[in-house]
Amino acid sequence: MKAFITGGGGFLGTYIVKELLKEGHEVISYSRGHYPHLEELGVHCIQGSLNDKEKILKATKGIDVIFHTASKVAMWGKYEDFHQTNVVGTQNILFACKENQIKHLIYTSTPSVVFGKDSLSGVDEKTPYPKNSVSRYAKTKAIAEDLVLKTDKSQLKAVSLRPHLIFGPGDKNLIPRLLDRARKKKLKIIGSGLNQVDVLYVENAAKAHIKAWHALLENKPVAGEAFFIGQGPVKLWSFINEILAKKDIQIIEKKIPFTLTYTIGGVFELLYQIFGIFKSDPPMTRFVALQLNCDHYFNHQKAHQLLGWKPEISIEEGLSRLVASEFN
Repeated sequence: MKAFITGGGGFLGTYIVKELLKEGHEVISYSRGHYPHLEELGVHCIQGSLNDKEKILKATKGIDVIFHTASKVAMWGKYEDFHQTNVVGTQNILFACKENQIKHLIYTSTPSVVFGKDSLSGVDEKTPYPKNSVSRYAKTKAIAEDLVLKTDKSQLKAVSLRPHLIFGPGDKNLIPRLLDRARKKKLKIIGSGLNQVDVLYVENAAKAHIKAWHALLENKPVAGEAFFIGQGPVKLWSFINEILAKKDIQIIEKKIPFTLTYTIGGVFELLYQIFGIFKSDPPMTRFVALQLNCDHYFNHQKAHQLLGWKPEISIEEGLSRLVASEFN
């Protein structure tokens, strides 16, 4: 079959591509950048923007399934930029599905779509979107996910996956940022340091996407449904310190009160907004303060039961593979 993936050259996207190739599918990747490592795998790569409606429409002719993983992920930026990529880009994908009569769509969402200002401890998919979100990324991803889940099932069967804190070899965002801040002595425990979170090894995340497609192919009752995908929970700061220790970086012990950090984040956001600073991240934001202080772990039974997905690689094995790889 022919699979089309947005963001195929990214961290998660690359692993999904490899899983699709293992099954013998033809893969077309649509990304902003040029990714020679995909071309070497025999992937047909198309460079383009999610905002180029006509190019997407042309590129998706004859496609059987779309994996929509690409999005604007950042802790700060103009709301319009997040909306244009995450919402309008997703609308363009949905338009292409309709016009080209593509029957299946796997959308990569995030648990952040249901994260407001309070801890989420073992909640399931019935958790509603918050009335207010301090994250422009989370807000626009929630709007996009809602569009995906409300599509007409008679025309398009869509599933939304919410993978949480993906780690593993090839990550250029989550773990490298933590290591960089720790080396610069700019990382402190926010709050008690006892908050628990889900994490997810990247191969497990990729296989969840394949399982979701298989469930659609088998006509399981998953169309129009969202699924939390994760492993854990783990104590966030213990998890971070374990990685730091494996890299011979001093572990984090100093703490800073959450209320102070949240206030500092709000002040930075205000100043960056006033002075029109959008191309660099503030040292702290309210959303990051919340994420580093609160619980955010989820019930995964729905994915286990309806998708038949369970993590095949343990957190410990995932960390071992990460450490064995070359990462900074």
